[in-house]
Amino acid sequence: MNNSIAPKTVLIAPDKFKGSLTASEVAEALAAGLRAASPVGALGCELLPLADGGDGSVDAAVASGFGRYNCTVTGPTGHPVQADIAFDGATAVVEVANTCGLAVLPQGDLAPMESSSRGFGEAVLFALGLRPVRLVLALGGSSSTDGGMGMLAALGLRFLDVSGLALPGNGRSLSLVHSVSGSLVPELANVELILASDVHNPLCGTDGAPAVFGPQKGCSPADVSTLDAGLTHFVSVLAGSGFADAGLAESPGAGSAGGIGFACLALGAKQVSGADYFLDLLDFDGRKENCDLVITGEGSIDEQTLAGKLPAAVARRSGTRPIIAIAGRSLLPQERWAEMSLSRVYALTDYTSLDSSKDPLLSAELLQQIGREIGESVREAVGA
Repeated sequence: MNNSIAPKTVLIAPDKFKGSLTASEVAEALAAGLRAASPVGALGCELLPLADGGDGSVDAAVASGFGRYNCTVTGPTGHPVQADIAFDGATAVVEVANTCGLAVLPQGDLAPMESSSRGFGEAVLFALGLRPVRLVLALGGSSSTDGGMGMLAALGLRFLDVSGLALPGNGRSLSLVHSVSGSLVPELANVELILASDVHNPLCGTDGAPAVFGPQKGCSPADVSTLDAGLTHFVSVLAGSGFADAGLAESPGAGSAGGIGFACLALGAKQVSGADYFLDLLDFDGRKENCDLVITGEGSIDEQTLAGKLPAAVARRSGTRPIIAIAGRSLLPQERWAEMSLSRVYALTDYTSLDSSKDPLLSAELLQQIGREIGESVREAVGA
């Protein structure tokens, strides 16, 4: 660190370390190390756990002062799931990850054709009952590729096959939809819908949801083709029934969360950058004002980080303050740190030969160690 800079207050503003620690746990571990290395009163730590619209969005909102509300929803493969939403009296945050995400699949068994977004729709319905002014739809970590069919079914639409029988809202049913009946719940008309995502893929095609994200959800090449054709058909039926503009399927972000993005756009949601929206929602600009050093991070820092993930947004909005990034692993060579104005990048993989990505205790221990190292450099800089 540049010893000409004497930070006295540190803003710790990380994303989660996926599979290992929540953003709050990352921040707390770093803060413990920083405080241990500094004389009492010599260093202040401001903790601001963050999210970018993916999994961890509800937790980040709660950590910043939102209330936590629990509801039971239908999981991606039909099992009950205990899901949380965040609400502060005006804004509610509902996330895909804790309702129909990969993380809530029983035993982690992937089911790309059977998984449904219905649970997300049920959580939206629950949140609407709290009468929010706006509803933030945090899309990320989904297990389904159903174009939001399950979500729309939970919100009042019925999807019928050629015999007039109701279909389950999942990827396998997309190509069987013959008609749409029912109507959306009226509460949707009274709330501002915000689609928070940094995914820019369209719904279908070579850059669409099945082709790009399907394999990580367990799709075979045949599944990808089936889902892509099914989504194309689904859009056609919705458009023909007057429930959606077919052109929305081409919109950047329509392919987020297995096509839930398309369904949200069809509901009239306004799409925003997930990272920047949550920085605003959690008052990053206000919290940084009295801080001299910013520490951010995420599980992996790489080319995608430079493309606009949360640490890049934090760095861009930190002004002239020195910025340190912490990661489970870093694939970003030192000569590229300057592209994010980073003074240093610490990676857990530099401190252990073990895999910390699935070991919360080890990750926390290493983060405390890194925090102590940063705290010692801060102490030297201020002459404490």
